[in-house]
Amino acid sequence: MSGSFQQGLSGLNAAQRGLEVISNNVSNASAIGFKGSSAEFSDVFARSFDGGNNSRASIGLGTKLSAVNQKFTQGNITVTGNPLDLAINGTGFFKVQTDDGELVYTRNGRFSLDSEGNVRNSNGSLLQGFPIDQTTGLLSNVSTAINIPQAAIRPSATGTSSMTANLDSRQAGTATAFNPTDLTSFEHSTSFNVFDQQGADHTLQVYFKRQVGTDTWNVYAQIEGTNVTLAPATVSFDINGQINAPSQISVDATAFDPLFSAGPPANTFTYDLSGSTQYGSAFQVQDLSQDGYASAPFSGFSVDAEGMVSINYANGQIVDIFKVGLYKFKNPEGLQPVGSTGWLATPAAGPELVSFSEETAFGTIQSGALEEANIDLTAELVAMITAQRVYQANSQTIKTQDQLLQTITNLR
Repeated sequence: MSGSFQQGLSGLNAAQRGLEVISNNVSNASAIGFKGSSAEFSDVFARSFDGGNNSRASIGLGTKLSAVNQKFTQGNITVTGNPLDLAINGTGFFKVQTDDGELVYTRNGRFSLDSEGNVRNSNGSLLQGFPIDQTTGLLSNVSTAINIPQAAIRPSATGTSSMTANLDSRQAGTATAFNPTDLTSFEHSTSFNVFDQQGADHTLQVYFKRQVGTDTWNVYAQIEGTNVTLAPATVSFDINGQINAPSQISVDATAFDPLFSAGPPANTFTYDLSGSTQYGSAFQVQDLSQDGYASAPFSGFSVDAEGMVSINYANGQIVDIFKVGLYKFKNPEGLQPVGSTGWLATPAAGPELVSFSEETAFGTIQSGALEEANIDLTAELVAMITAQRVYQANSQTIKTQDQLLQTITNLR
């Protein structure tokens, strides 16, 4: 009889533990990044050491909770519009560092900026990422806390300028000496702004004068009326009207007072005419650009699908500063839950795999969105009803055993 009571009690306990797992799932159905769990049960048998084969007559001693398995399936993505709300679509975890230095993995992508520009979650933990060297543009392989500075961007002197244009081949050229004030001493002219090291813009005026009887053009330049040195000071074209090499001209702005760049050589920048032509049509500038800019205030930031954090400035410049780290494990079910939708790495989970490693099966990051809990409330409610029925059935077995025992004790 005692075995019957033990079986019923084990069933009650198992049903209770199952209800606890279901209740935990339901209570966290609104928790961002939460991953549900399921209870796994197994039967219990007493071992026989008499060497006999009683397997066909063996009766189990009930059941037990053998494991609580985590389910790392994808949750629904909800759009929020906040650029620091990050949702992972696919495989991977964010990594955050607590104030105690503990590294925690999470799917909760609700982040915000603190007063120093650090990216933190609601628990105050720092989001980890890989900084980009602003000199080389290379991505570091050592993660650190992501910080978004909101200072104005420093000015940058023009280092490269370029123009694609057509020089009119119908212009025969003139023997008149070049004089920027004499429109008959050159064929074509154009101007654009370039920037010095302090971000001040200056007008660069460029003149083209064809050498009589050749397909070579002399090039002259002035910055706000001051002649600057060009090397080489000519460009030439082949019989098809395509520009010959070299098509890059070095502009030495030393004669003009403000510094333009640190070189090398010092105080020079490049004027690139690649792609220009000499056709029998009017002079026309198809493309004109330069890479210098003035200082400008911070205007915002963005995070792309690869996790690249970029700062936007009012002058249109976009600077990549960090890459949000994504991490995954061969056995995520082996991670240890620590609450607040976070997990700790364990040997059972396997080694940490980083998003820029040889492993490529990582998810993408959606900025302005959050991943909901992967809880199917309908399925959980059905499971709750089933667990309730199991609990009632086990209660009934105990009640029946009690009635049988009472009948036996009443025998005279």
